[in-house]
Amino acid sequence: QMQLVESGGRLVQAGDSLTLSCAASGRSLSRHTVAWFRQVSGKEREHVASIFRSGGSTAYSDSVKGRFTMSRDNAKNTLYLQMNNLKPEDTAVYYCEADLNLLLSSRRQASQYDYWGQGTQVTVSS
Repeated sequence: QMQLVESGGRLVQAGDSLTLSCAASGRSLSRHTVAWFRQVSGKEREHVASIFRSGGSTAYSDSVKGRFTMSRDNAKNTLYLQMNNLKPEDTAVYYCEADLNLLLSSRRQASQYDYWGQGTQVTVSS
């Protein structure tokens, strides 16, 4: 089993930057497909960014491309999401997710991942 714990979410102003972290325990993340999703109350979980398996491609949603950067530190077993030029529409609960055997075609589907954390709230004021 793997446990994922997100941190770093807080209230910021539009235009600010923020870095989220996701610490994994129980298993190594190094070979997993890993992703950040976000969810607003009453809406489906939305793909933000993902890294396919070990050394694979990184994909971003159009809404964050050019502003957000996802990375992984295998030595620390931790994921990061660097968010720049934040906008009010980025307000959501952010979740990290991981899966060892995910198909490339499923990387943007939150329900296909085996592991996810409890989420961290990001609020961007205008």
